[in-house]
Amino acid sequence: MKAERHVRLFRNGRNQAVRIPREFELPGDEAIMRQEGERLVIEPIKPRRDLLEILATLEPIDEAFPDVDEGLLPLDDPRL
Repeated sequence: MKAERHVRLFRNGRNQAVRIPREFELPGDEAIMRQEGERLVIEPIKPRRDLLEILATLEPIDEAFPDVDEGLLPLDDPRL
């Protein structure tokens, strides 16, 4: 059975608003709202993970990296 609760709508400036009861609280401070027919659907936005957090989850690479300077002209080459 889905949770259901009667709520009241009110005005906040020029916007219509609704207080979200504690049992329906969404994580974070942003959400996406869309209309599906007569229904309003509010979904939380998943927080973005920062790059260091993502990199920390990766397995180490055992392969040697190629020499990226191989084949380049030396800095003291007269052709530069």
